Amino acid sequence: MRDILVTLLVFGGLPYVLKRPMYGGLMWVWISVMNPHTQGWGFATNFPFAYIIAVTTLVSLVKSREKNSFPLSPISLTLIVFVLWMNLTTPFAMFPNAAWNQYTKVMKIMLMTFVLMMVVHKREDIHKLIWVLVISLGFYGVKGGIFTIRSGGNDRVWGPVGTFIGDNNALALALIMTIPLMYYLMHDLRRRWMRHAMLAAMALSGLAALGSYSRGGLLAIIAMLLFMWSKSRHKMAGAAMLVLLVPLALLFMPDQWGARMDTIGEYQADQSAMGRINAWYMGFNMARDRFLGGGFATYEPLAFALYAPNPAAVHAAHSIYFQVLTEHGFGGLAIYLLLGLLTWRSAAIIVRRARGHAELDWAARLAAMIQASLIGFGVGGAFLSLLYWDVPYYLMAAVIATRAQVSLHLGPERRYARPKPLGRPHLDAAQTGPAKPEV
Repeated sequence: MRDILVTLLVFGGLPYVLKRPMYGGLMWVWISVMNPHTQGWGFATNFPFAYIIAVTTLVSLVKSREKNSFPLSPISLTLIVFVLWMNLTTPFAMFPNAAWNQYTKVMKIMLMTFVLMMVVHKREDIHKLIWVLVISLGFYGVKGGIFTIRSGGNDRVWGPVGTFIGDNNALALALIMTIPLMYYLMHDLRRRWMRHAMLAAMALSGLAALGSYSRGGLLAIIAMLLFMWSKSRHKMAGAAMLVLLVPLALLFMPDQWGARMDTIGEYQADQSAMGRINAWYMGFNMARDRFLGGGFATYEPLAFALYAPNPAAVHAAHSIYFQVLTEHGFGGLAIYLLLGLLTWRSAAIIVRRARGHAELDWAARLAAMIQASLIGFGVGGAFLSLLYWDVPYYLMAAVIATRAQVSLHLGPERRYARPKPLGRPHLDAAQTGPAKPEV
């Protein structure tokens, strides 16, 4: 039944995709983030829905009469540079066969990210994109929160098998990034019961993140909540809510959860943590030796034998930062960090420019909540191999479109000159009259 439902939704939506490519971009986000076909048990599990949606969207983009030009923003241009850099590192990969297989997957994600940047323009498009992300990830948050309550927190919450967020740690990070987006949408819901439902979804998603037993997720949710509180207009009420709800959630979790979280400060005795550190040393040493890094899928015994302190402990990077360093060298790391910095700066500019303009209040709130999501990703991603997970790139597309909307309402951004030092004011000829000839 689930397989039939997903199939009907996809093929029923293709005519709308052909009419407007923006719907194709949203459908791609839904199928690639939520992976609804993984919730079935039949033919839909391996059916190429993503491929069909991508091809239909590209056809629609070519035949569309809308102005779907590529946005030339600092974020999009830096992402292009990052893609070009990956195209440069892949031919020199240590393990070519595995690298090219991963390269194909990553380039598909980047291609559709660029398509999304082209088709999402209006406020309504941005709003729909955030809704699709919230529904896609919030489904697992609500489901996981209910599971945590039912099991008393004794069983771990996992994501959909075979996806970016299938691992318990990755799912926790995904849910933490979703909570600020839920908070943004909640303010636009007109009915009280809808706002209460969204609040419940936020609470269940947070509980599911705790129920994943992810130590990195705990650090990420703390950083995200602190940032959201700092951006709140009602800091006293927000602080009271955090003081009331957070201890209740922590007290609900069983002793075994607390014992696992306690190992954060005792990483030397944790075999998993030491394995990650060993992989980080390997990546750093490889980047020092190979200017372009090791290429995609370089976590093989040979790489650890050459560069790791402990050659026998073969692990994935378990860090977005060391993953890009290992696979694409110091140059790739610099580009990726610049990409994150530019995204953060663009969101900050949106908040600053939209402040005081009631018609752009939505833009300021969205930009601030995307920053909260990025805080969670930046902290939690330090312990996860999620460099190519598509959601952060989709949020970049939302930031680009939102900044364009702000500029459309307020005019282009101006760079103000520095004030001149105090002194004798400069007067032009119109004020002083003709200059006197020198004697």
